[in-house]
Amino acid sequence: MKILANRMDLGFKMHQQEYEDAALRVLRSGWYILGKELESFEQEFASFHEKEIIDGDIDTCNCTGITGGADSNKLYCAGVASGLDALWIGIKMLGIGAGDEVIVQGNTYIASVMGITMNGATPIFVEPDENSQIDIDAIEKAITDKTKAVMVVHLYGQVTDIDRIVDICKKHNLYLIEDCAQAHGAKWNGQKVGTFGDIGCFSFYPTKNMGAFGDAGAIIAHDPKIIEDAKTYRNYGSHKHYYNKVVGANSRLDEMQAALLKVRLRYMEEITQERRKLASIYTEKINNPDIITPFEIDNSYAVWHQYVIRCKHRDELIAYLNEKEIGSIIHYPVPPHLQEAYTYLGHSEGEYPITEKYANEVLSIPMYNGMSNEEQMYVINALNAFKA
Repeated sequence: MKILANRMDLGFKMHQQEYEDAALRVLRSGWYILGKELESFEQEFASFHEKEIIDGDIDTCNCTGITGGADSNKLYCAGVASGLDALWIGIKMLGIGAGDEVIVQGNTYIASVMGITMNGATPIFVEPDENSQIDIDAIEKAITDKTKAVMVVHLYGQVTDIDRIVDICKKHNLYLIEDCAQAHGAKWNGQKVGTFGDIGCFSFYPTKNMGAFGDAGAIIAHDPKIIEDAKTYRNYGSHKHYYNKVVGANSRLDEMQAALLKVRLRYMEEITQERRKLASIYTEKINNPDIITPFEIDNSYAVWHQYVIRCKHRDELIAYLNEKEIGSIIHYPVPPHLQEAYTYLGHSEGEYPITEKYANEVLSIPMYNGMSNEEQMYVINALNAFKA
């Protein structure tokens, strides 16, 4: 049996007619940039994150409120061209730039860090905890008089105790940036991630739980000015056709991707529940002393973008799985502080031992919507039979 690490075709086939209808609607409309599809997607995506607050399950949002003037029960959204653009444009809208420091976990994908450095700011790395999320106890120790923000990355679709991070940001008057690229619909104490901080940044890269059919991203915020400014900036700095307030960028979520994402958004609960079931089966049935499985902490609701195990004998495990025709992916083999692109930051090997240990041990095993029980059990039985 051949099992791929990921499959995107199955998600399309489940609702193929709706995707095709949406695509044809856009093609026939004659309007492909900054139109009604994007506007309605932005409203629907914001409402998707507002739901628990409006329904009364949560009295108020825990955002830092530094930006001022924000209604904690209301969210606004700007669609942009990619998850990286969501990060660097969102951070720019907060006024973070040269001379500022942003605290971020060392084991994240490099895009999180690029969102900081593309604005001229400096990433200050801290180690991850035992579940690959930011080590909250390390945050305050990393704060200096140059610290402007904390970025929490909901890596692999997992969630940490974000209330504690909110408290730290309030105490030290810092912005809170949420990188939700892998965590669409994940929750802490019933509240969706992306709604706790000053901005929530999302990627809709095709492999994501809420994947588009190309590059796409979005920024959400409680402060309408942040989103208004982001919408201006994404469109060449233009707030009105041919009138430019600032030197901006070309980073617009196009009508086609917006229309297709609206279809995906309708089924996010179904998508998430299936992935949560797959993850629970993996956690229950993988039983090998050489393999460490991830877990869901109390009060969290993970959406399991990836199911990432750890193994000290990873290279041997990969070779073994390849023989069984089981795909796997390393997320991520080289941490940002050791990437050639960030040599100028002056970091060295051994500086962040936990981050580097994880980089040498993590392995994402097959996880996709539409995965059959037979396929999953084949993976589980192979993992349980592995001997280093």
